[in-house]
Amino acid sequence: MAPDPVAAGELIARVAPSVGALPAAEWDRLAGGDNPFMRHAFLSALEDSRSVGAGTGWTPAPLVIEDRGGRLVAALPAYAKTHSQGEYVFDHAWADAWHRAGGRYYPKLQIAAPFTPATGPRLLLSDPALATPLLRAAERLCARNDFSSAHATFVDDAQRPLFEDAGWLARSDIQFHWIDRGYSSFDDFLAALSSRKRKDLRKERAAAQRDVTIRALSGADIRPHHWDAFWLFYQDTGARKWGRPYLTRAAFDLIGERMGDAVLLVLAFDSDERPIAGALNFIGGDALYGRYWGCLVDKPFLHFEVCYYRAIEEAIARGLSRVEAGAQGGHKLARGYEPVQTWSMHYIADPGFRAAVAQFLEQERAGVAVTQMALGERAPFRKSG
Repeated sequence: MAPDPVAAGELIARVAPSVGALPAAEWDRLAGGDNPFMRHAFLSALEDSRSVGAGTGWTPAPLVIEDRGGRLVAALPAYAKTHSQGEYVFDHAWADAWHRAGGRYYPKLQIAAPFTPATGPRLLLSDPALATPLLRAAERLCARNDFSSAHATFVDDAQRPLFEDAGWLARSDIQFHWIDRGYSSFDDFLAALSSRKRKDLRKERAAAQRDVTIRALSGADIRPHHWDAFWLFYQDTGARKWGRPYLTRAAFDLIGERMGDAVLLVLAFDSDERPIAGALNFIGGDALYGRYWGCLVDKPFLHFEVCYYRAIEEAIARGLSRVEAGAQGGHKLARGYEPVQTWSMHYIADPGFRAAVAQFLEQERAGVAVTQMALGERAPFRKSG
């Protein structure tokens, strides 16, 4: 696509063919080091492994602003989408409504870390003043390519005002995050729970650990045979949930090679040292992000142990403030994970369609707020006062 002047003679906005085609050091300077899913290594691994690209419905279209010297000063991790799979913010009803009205919802522009319902920055900026020019460039990109809309999902709450200032619509949802309230150990965390819940968690952990060895691996400790085992787990879960896995086998090798320091792979082994279950986590600057889980046996409570309890232990040991355990899952509430509001931001090109979506979102946000309050009252923590 042709370059798009932002400020005549000074800045140029353009669509790059891929994140991998952009300088890694410049991208990471804008992204910062806190969120692993915005790293050049992660996004380029998805491209090079063909997890995104031709035939996937995710066509890389990173939008960047460069200065006259060609240096990146702002960027959006963006994709042209021909479906709504792998996003975890569901707009299928919007697509259906627009089609019934005679419109064409796809393609659309998705600003996201693909297949990753984890909060993080979506506007990668050297200067906050570039937020609106960058979003205006995204809107022009939609207009020039007849995209119905643009969607930024799981936006860091600190960036929400930047989208709102540009007139984008806000949508809220709920995830369950574990929050460190100064715990020194897992037992210290248990002490904050009600007596009944504390006993329940201890029983679950004892049952899950019976005849099982659980190991947490990171960096060079993760060997190819560990990825082979996890690939089987991932395929089983993906086949049941999505029909086919989003990531290719090569993606795990590339992620391990390029950013193994940010990977925490928790594997469960049976008494014969055969891997039977696993959970893949990513380590951020202040959070542990749980991403994928799978198993080959049906063992009671093993899911909770490998995915949730081990993540809490690791977060405490690493001094991280929270664990983001992915989308959905009300069962996380009883395990000490708290309801937290998440945000996505939306640009709708057609004025009439935009007005309808805005009305829907206003009603939905009110419902989400009530749900969050009700869930908070069911949290397993000891009541004070």
